[in-house]
Amino acid sequence: MGYFGTESILMSRFDKAKSLIVTGGVYRNFGKRVIDIAICIISLPFVVPVIAILVILIAASGSNPFFTQTRMGQYGRSFKMWKLRTMVRNGDQIIERYLKVNPGAQEEWRTTQKLKSDPRITALGSFLRKTSLDELPQIWNVLCADMSLVGPRPMLVNQKYFYPGTDYYKLRPGISGNWQVSLRNESSFADRAAYDRHYNLALSLKEDMRILKDTVHVVLRATGY
Repeated sequence: MGYFGTESILMSRFDKAKSLIVTGGVYRNFGKRVIDIAICIISLPFVVPVIAILVILIAASGSNPFFTQTRMGQYGRSFKMWKLRTMVRNGDQIIERYLKVNPGAQEEWRTTQKLKSDPRITALGSFLRKTSLDELPQIWNVLCADMSLVGPRPMLVNQKYFYPGTDYYKLRPGISGNWQVSLRNESSFADRAAYDRHYNLALSLKEDMRILKDTVHVVLRATGY
């Protein structure tokens, strides 16, 4: 399903959301940030021990447990996004060689910017991705105001050329978001723009709580990769 097909499916939701859109608004400009900080601080006593255990497991394999990558942020600013390491070293060279000899993988990569069978992912990394535990360190990005708990999934700098919308740049990227709790792995990378547009129109406390609730269900289903 392409970007326009996804947008067509979401049009009824867009129409309802238009009545909620605000250029400013207390929640958009102030309340959302307050809730981000509050939830992060409250969750730290539970999240930090989990991260510590995972760091020990990753380090035991001889790898640096943490991984940073430059991503596009609000207003087009770049920032370093933190994750737990899920890939082997020299991943860029490995994926380049893999794509050269696998035409089917080339098409999957071109469409989704991801691979269901990624040769770079370790056994532990596969588990972390399925459960989204690799994204726990992004709480630090939220506290630093680079990200929000809910928003568009942060994209790589070079992926901006595949993104057909502008709503992404009006929002802080999120640990979770509308796309993650919807089609996610069944959609193309370009489809994200439709979900980001809907979220930008519908941004509210109620919408964020819905997405956070749905995020729990998605994580429990372990559908990530």
